[in-house]
Amino acid sequence: MPNDGVAAMGLAIVDAEAAQRYEARLDGDLAGYIDYVVKRARLALIHTEVMPAHQGRGVGADLTRFALDDARRRGLRVLAICPYVRAYVERHPEAQDIVVGMTPAG
Repeated sequence: MPNDGVAAMGLAIVDAEAAQRYEARLDGDLAGYIDYVVKRARLALIHTEVMPAHQGRGVGADLTRFALDDARRRGLRVLAICPYVRAYVERHPEAQDIVVGMTPAG
């Protein structure tokens, strides 16, 4: 069952399943996204991108929190391949229980 999204302070985040990414939109405009792959009960978070006009507003953190919450809701384990997601998980130990792998920096 796809997650229909959440809205926080005008930011709407949805699982764009066909595109294999979570998308954050502000007033209908794409503010950012996280590309992912789901395979064998694992959610690999590949790449996070925040559009320049929306950087510094917490869009990346909101997207990452949404992705981790969605993985938890779906019973998936997370592979943090994206450097941003990896840094987020390191700063938020409460998310680490569902993370089964993190690609090292560099």
